[in-house]
Amino acid sequence: MDLSFVILVEMLYAVASLILISAGLAVVFGMMKVINLAHGEFMMMGGYATITAVNLGVNVFVAMIVIAPLVVGLIGLVVERLVIRHLYGRLVDTMLATWGLSLFFIGLATMIFGNTTTGISTPIPGFAFGDYQINGYNFFIILVSVALLVAVLFVLKATRAGLIARGAMQRADMAAALGYSPDRIYMATFFCGSALSGLAGAVLAPLVGLVPTSGGAYIAKAFITVIAGGPSLIAGLFSSASFFGVINQVFTFAISPVIGEVALLVAAVVLLRLLPQGITGSFFKGKL
Repeated sequence: MDLSFVILVEMLYAVASLILISAGLAVVFGMMKVINLAHGEFMMMGGYATITAVNLGVNVFVAMIVIAPLVVGLIGLVVERLVIRHLYGRLVDTMLATWGLSLFFIGLATMIFGNTTTGISTPIPGFAFGDYQINGYNFFIILVSVALLVAVLFVLKATRAGLIARGAMQRADMAAALGYSPDRIYMATFFCGSALSGLAGAVLAPLVGLVPTSGGAYIAKAFITVIAGGPSLIAGLFSSASFFGVINQVFTFAISPVIGEVALLVAAVVLLRLLPQGITGSFFKGKL
């Protein structure tokens, strides 16, 4: 019974981590069709923003939930105004530009913070459950992921701003005809996607040692999760993260963590071979 509970918590944590890692990319790619290869570096900057704020005496939860998303969101705003806005509809050019941005951010972070590993301790201690030890911070990550999904769903479905954003992504010409500026909507959407990436990097920062190249560890999983999810933003993100998270943890507990990572990649290849339109391209059609 104790082992079953531990496995359940670890599965929920794996799913929650994939949701956090992929949410910002899902907003930018799913709504704007922009392939942001600097997504991992936005997460890295969220981690450094958190660590810097904590070292300056800011409460760790305020640093993670407020400061890091705001800082990275503002950086994303600058990037969108200077670079991305000129490349909409040019997929290859956008990929090359964001790849160059990722190298720029890695170099800038190395100059500022050095190439040594840094980090902060988890603010929530672990606890014993029977014969097993559970990381209490995992529950916080699960809670943040649930709150994130609910918040994004609420904004897109129940607010005027969300309705306008969804309409502009589908028919920018109609949004412009109704008096809304697609340019400003794209800017706000990229800001939100960047802020979500910063939030993910901030929340995961206490669990990993941070270096300027840390973003590379997240980008592959984020793209796999978003692409396998299909066209629906929320339903796709949740369904693909759940599928890959469970697969990863089953093989991790059964064999080893390395095999768990390999199993996730193999599952992604098989899934996209069987469902080239993604999960929500074949199921949950019409869902947000």
